Amino acid sequence: MLKKVHIKTYGCQMNAYDSVRMAEALAPEGYLETPDMEAADLIVLNTCHIREKAAEKIYSELGRLRLVRDRRRAQGSETMIAVAGCVAQAEGAEILKRAPLVDLVVGPQSYHRLPDLVRRARSEGAKLVDTEFPEQDKFASLPARQSRQLPAAFLTIQEGCDKFCTFCVVPYTRGAEFSRPVTAVMAEARRLAGFGVREITVLGQNVNAYAGEGPDGRIWGLAHLLTALAQIPGVERLRYTTSHPADMNDDLIAAHRDIPALMPYLHLPFQAGADRILAAMNRKHTRADYFRLIERIRAARPDLALSTDIIVGFPGETEDDFAATMDVVEEVGFAQAYSFKYSPRPGTPAASLPGQVTEADKSRRLAVLQTRLNAQQAAFNSAQVGRTLPVLFERTGRRPGQLAGRSPYLQAVHVEAGEERIGEIFSVAITQAGPNSLSGVII
Repeated sequence: MLKKVHIKTYGCQMNAYDSVRMAEALAPEGYLETPDMEAADLIVLNTCHIREKAAEKIYSELGRLRLVRDRRRAQGSETMIAVAGCVAQAEGAEILKRAPLVDLVVGPQSYHRLPDLVRRARSEGAKLVDTEFPEQDKFASLPARQSRQLPAAFLTIQEGCDKFCTFCVVPYTRGAEFSRPVTAVMAEARRLAGFGVREITVLGQNVNAYAGEGPDGRIWGLAHLLTALAQIPGVERLRYTTSHPADMNDDLIAAHRDIPALMPYLHLPFQAGADRILAAMNRKHTRADYFRLIERIRAARPDLALSTDIIVGFPGETEDDFAATMDVVEEVGFAQAYSFKYSPRPGTPAASLPGQVTEADKSRRLAVLQTRLNAQQAAFNSAQVGRTLPVLFERTGRRPGQLAGRSPYLQAVHVEAGEERIGEIFSVAITQAGPNSLSGVII
């Protein structure tokens, strides 16, 4: 008998990938994915722990799910509720204590066992928690990729992080760095290409630290892997995220010059502009290191657009330190950026550092920073007007007769065209630029 599952995804692209894989793992158990939470026999919250008060937001969502469950129960239908992802890993059994309606708690390294956990919970009537870090490769336990409609797909190749930035929970929720074997990555990529995927974004918490075992028994770096992926018939575009400056080696920089399929867009977080704050963050690079790296990357690929992550108000940050961050923004110039106020993550070293910055100062600094970043993004978008860009069309737009796609620089592009063009790459003359997207006409 067919059942329905609704998966709500929070946070990063890796969570988006994990949600797809959860749905694929549940399909052999008779679960069909649905966008309608009210129709779901199983609801999975795939959570993220990066943002401030992430756990509290999940508990608020669970309060709303209680109403959904009660309405379905009144109609004679039962609803199983699972919390997955990084909040599940961090909170564990505490979730069951605070939200008794939850049936399953599954960490990000254990979701390949979700079908078995669902079966056990139903047959035993038990509430289960699985937040172990299993020794086996979870990806090897997942079913082969299933057909997806979108022509762009994520592919996780690396998980975990060994950098231990003092503000970050990833080493504690995702574990140590692990790189998937090259043969497994290539097999998944070929299967995606067979389904019509034209663009693949390879993912990792620290993706440019990729060190997977190759078919020759040697360790392949990210540049070597990207070179191989570019040879797969049908794969016309490649991207990767998220990177650490300390792992941008010569081979990877050269890949931006030598691999036509590698898009001219790089997300490279610098986080803060003052060396003493970078040291307190344990970032393992200085502002001078970052400037030199950007110079080398742009020498290899002059048309490359950059995005970044920035934290303001890290413990001990002074006005001079914040000015140093603004100086990096002015010096580099970013096509896009993600900026945040520092918020303490429980269990991380930075949470107990002295010199915690007031909320008022953090908010003021963030407003100044975002005003400048928004202006840079608007200027970059405006500079595309009059250009012709290749655009991969991924879906219909918000208006009838409209298609939405992505430029090489990851900008959203809208045109008036028929749905038959979805999945294809067309040259588009850019006629208008907005704060977050472009409009144009297919040539």
